[in-house]
Amino acid sequence: MKLNCDLGESFGAWQMGLDDQVMPHIDMANIACGFHAGDSDVIAKTLILAKQNAVEIGAHPSYPDKQGFGRRSMRLSKDELTNCLHYQIAALEGMAKVHGLTLGYVKPHGALYNDMMIDDAILNTVMEAIARYSTSLKLMILATNEAKQHKQLAQQYGITLILEAFADRQYTDEGRLVSRNVAGSVHNKAAMLAQVNQLLSERTVTTNSGKKVTLNADSLCVHGDNANGIALIHEIKALCINAKR
Repeated sequence: MKLNCDLGESFGAWQMGLDDQVMPHIDMANIACGFHAGDSDVIAKTLILAKQNAVEIGAHPSYPDKQGFGRRSMRLSKDELTNCLHYQIAALEGMAKVHGLTLGYVKPHGALYNDMMIDDAILNTVMEAIARYSTSLKLMILATNEAKQHKQLAQQYGITLILEAFADRQYTDEGRLVSRNVAGSVHNKAAMLAQVNQLLSERTVTTNSGKKVTLNADSLCVHGDNANGIALIHEIKALCINAKR
């Protein structure tokens, strides 16, 4: 299972994350496109890091909400959301080409990611926007118990999905993430490593009600915002390597 991480989220003199320490240990970098975080200099630095470490790159677009870090839902029309996505994807892809890199996929950020997983109209708009984009790109979405239906919908648009699981988040019986507002929704280290082991060995997670749910995920999202996060990524990477043996 490939490891992916949200990167390039600094802005100007404001630093977020330890991208240079994370990049050597992941397979896929979801790079902010400037609407929730990031700027032209940060994007360039992140792309160079990805190239140095042979990491696959993806666009990480969001609602136009830099002040709220893209974590607030916005009511955009279909055309507005489509143009918002195309603008961000094109910006990142253009800069990637300057550095001799090829954009491979799109992973929406924050509220947009959550909204598309609960609102079929938004999910359809996101899929159609990617299908209409000039370059063939994959779409990363949450692996849930509706994965079969999501894959069928993606086939209608002629796009390929990357199904994602989270190392550090608790799940509902529907295979969705428990809200961060709920106590225990973010796992401690022991619970996180146990969940990763379970995903690698059984392709399942144990939900907040104690039920086992199958998640046939292609990629595992990790976070490297601090030194403890980097250390955890080291351990998770080791688990993934051992699972391949």
